[in-house]
Amino acid sequence: MKNLLFTFFILLSGLVFSQTNPRDTVRLEHYATDSIPAAKPQASAEVIKEIEKANAPAKLKVKKLNPTKAGLYSAVLPGLGQFYNKKYWKIPIVWGAVGTGAGIAIWNQNQYEKYREYYIAKLNGAPNDFLTRNPTLDATALGNAQDRVKRQRDYAIAITGLIYILGIVDAVVDAHLYEGRKDPDLTFAPAVIYDDYNVSPPKTGLALSFRF
Repeated sequence: MKNLLFTFFILLSGLVFSQTNPRDTVRLEHYATDSIPAAKPQASAEVIKEIEKANAPAKLKVKKLNPTKAGLYSAVLPGLGQFYNKKYWKIPIVWGAVGTGAGIAIWNQNQYEKYREYYIAKLNGAPNDFLTRNPTLDATALGNAQDRVKRQRDYAIAITGLIYILGIVDAVVDAHLYEGRKDPDLTFAPAVIYDDYNVSPPKTGLALSFRF
């Protein structure tokens, strides 16, 4: 009888435990979500364009100069066009050349006026201190001296005018070339030129390179 009751109890216990579902002690009611939504994929062409833009070398902003303005400045005052082009080292050269030519022309003009006066006085027999101190000078010698200083004066005026015009041309050309000098893709620098056949020694020169 006891064995029968014990067997019945075992079977009842197994039946009860088999109807019980295991439950976790911790249950997640909500699942974590990302706070940042996923970005939409860009088109391949736009991605390539952005990459090329990021990797492209920075372009330098090139300042342009007005050649007409530079020429007018140099025409009004020699050296002012070079100042506009920021070629300050050329200003003393322009002033020195124009000043020297003008000074020589003025000096010869003064000499011409003196010899002209002596020549007229000699022809007219008028009294003159210079002729009194140099009685051996005749009208021919005074006329030749007069013509010589006049010719030198004319040469000096012509050379001064040429220097003045060259100053204007230099200012205009510098203004034209200013953008090219500041272009990072265009370089004009000294270089050493080697002979491929080793016949002559290396020579110095200028190299012009353009990157595109």
